[in-house]
Amino acid sequence: MYLRHFSLREAPFSITPDPAFFFPHDGAQAALNTLLVALRSGEGFLKIVGEVGCGKTVLCRQLLKTLQAECVTAYIPNPDMGPDDLLLALAMELNVEVTAPHSRYQMLGALRDCLLQHAEAGRKVVVCIDEAQAIPLRTVESLRLLSNLETEKQKLLQLVMLGQPELDERLARPEIRQLLQRITFSEHLGPMPARSVPAYLQHRLATAALDELTDVKLFDPAAARALSRYSGGVPRLVNVLAHKSLMLVYGENGRRVKVRHVRMAAADTPGVQVPLSWWQRLRARRAQRNTGKPQARDASRDTAWQDTQPLYEFDAGQPEDRA
Repeated sequence: MYLRHFSLREAPFSITPDPAFFFPHDGAQAALNTLLVALRSGEGFLKIVGEVGCGKTVLCRQLLKTLQAECVTAYIPNPDMGPDDLLLALAMELNVEVTAPHSRYQMLGALRDCLLQHAEAGRKVVVCIDEAQAIPLRTVESLRLLSNLETEKQKLLQLVMLGQPELDERLARPEIRQLLQRITFSEHLGPMPARSVPAYLQHRLATAALDELTDVKLFDPAAARALSRYSGGVPRLVNVLAHKSLMLVYGENGRRVKVRHVRMAAADTPGVQVPLSWWQRLRARRAQRNTGKPQARDASRDTAWQDTQPLYEFDAGQPEDRA
């Protein structure tokens, strides 16, 4: 691929949740700080909600990496399972031996014994449940039973749920309101602010660099701004667009990512909202004033316009790229 061309040790914009690439932009760092303070204070039930691609899983991995020296940790990546299966998955994560047949009473007893041993040794147990919006309603009862595991002084198990906004909708249902009342801290993880995207790109390139001679400023400032607009600051989309842009530059035997590379990458990526150009916004406003109704966007005219225009964009009236 392009690794040797750009002097990279590994792919810098992979969408796998590697905590080595965790970037502490404002929202991610605030969420991580909240989780760390709450868990170290002994809080029992925490929740992180964010849209698809905003970095919940890599945040979870970074949390577990940070806590591994001071806590016993467990990770449930897919909780779409029955109540007993969830208890069994947790028992396996904590290396608890449960003999078959696996009754719920038996598994809860074995888990409680294990958690008491950790508590007596001064170790906290933290369990992260990713994609928590997928938990079936019948399985929520198992979470409630787990949250009941405690001594007179402390919780034996601390639970962190991470999920999409549908998780809030699920927890708001009347039949599981008792679980919602147990959540003591909740954070929302949103997209990166536009100002953080250039630093994010450089951070990932520096993490993947082969050595100190690797150029981590492969994206022109104008290209980074364009990438921020096309992606909306969603880390997963940033990674996809950045990877495709590097592929295009490599195919040209180039060294720098320009706006036109980002534009071509965006046109090839489903789910990317291509923002209207200044010319298209002006045309739409004039049409609305004349008719009193918003003008429907003609995709064929947009494409034709893009094919005949010079490959640069305007930001506050200034050209961004002429390559």
